[in-house]
Amino acid sequence: ISLQFLALLALIAAASAGVLPAAQVYHAAPAAVATYAAPVPVPVPVPAAVVKTVAHPVLAKADEEYDPHPQYKFAYDVQDSLSGDSKSQVEERDGDVVRGEYSLIDADGFKRVVQYTSDPVNGFNAVVNREPLVAKAIVKAVGYAAPAYHH
Repeated sequence: ISLQFLALLALIAAASAGVLPAAQVYHAAPAAVATYAAPVPVPVPVPAAVVKTVAHPVLAKADEEYDPHPQYKFAYDVQDSLSGDSKSQVEERDGDVVRGEYSLIDADGFKRVVQYTSDPVNGFNAVVNREPLVAKAIVKAVGYAAPAYHH
């Protein structure tokens, strides 16, 4: 196969993959075709009977009352040995102050633990800790004596 043929194939492949911009082709809009139909008789509207309506008050469900000091606590824990999914979260709210912690296993094998707080004075703050799942093995250096040469 000649080098020119390979260069031509590479150029065609790059253009079809969209790497090289190709000139856009525009087509004219199709010509409008006029069609005519026989006239259709239109019925004349007949005055309808007068309908008297009476306005009634609309009954709507009242929104839940505003809680000036909301409080809640929740937690969940997922430990799936089949997929290896492991995550948990605990959170509680007391008024405008929210505290919580969540953890999950990152793709690199570390466990990420995030402790967070939020309040009107300090805003949102989070402390992120990463812990290896496998403890590092301590390798004790072993010294060897250099071999003795005898001549």
